[in-house]
Amino acid sequence: MKRLAVLSLAIMACAMPAHAHVGLQIPTSPAGSSYKAILQVPHGCDGAATTAIKVRIPEGYFNVKPLPKAGWTITSVKGPYQKPHELHGSQVTEGVTEISWTGGELPDDYFDEFAFRGTLAGDLSEGTVLYFPTVQVCSTAEEAWIDVTGEADADKPAPTLTVTPPQQKH
Repeated sequence: MKRLAVLSLAIMACAMPAHAHVGLQIPTSPAGSSYKAILQVPHGCDGAATTAIKVRIPEGYFNVKPLPKAGWTITSVKGPYQKPHELHGSQVTEGVTEISWTGGELPDDYFDEFAFRGTLAGDLSEGTVLYFPTVQVCSTAEEAWIDVTGEADADKPAPTLTVTPPQQKH
């Protein structure tokens, strides 16, 4: 019986990540599609409450609109895109490049989600990884989830979205 308990604990330890981090709820989406990004914030910073979330929007994800969140103030930074994007027959040359949610408080004992929607460029190749560098500001510390190396053992990996093939139109 003791052996079974040890084995169960070992299996659970292998199944759990080394540390939970800010990530996207749905990590894949087809090129040329609308995509609702939901950033999941699983904890605070070393026990401190989260008081702000700041995310940089990658090139290739455009026409971004953040979802209002009760108790939080949204600030969006707009700027030019590296290249124009096609949207409903029009060229889009600028839009939201950063979003910040501030003024709220998410205690360390709880998790929450911060959402925004946008469009994935139709010319993105299958397998392209888009990085959403995110800074989690807490009352006494800060966690910068900004590593865009794609390395499996990255300490503070940025949330990622992997582009899949475009959906077939019927």
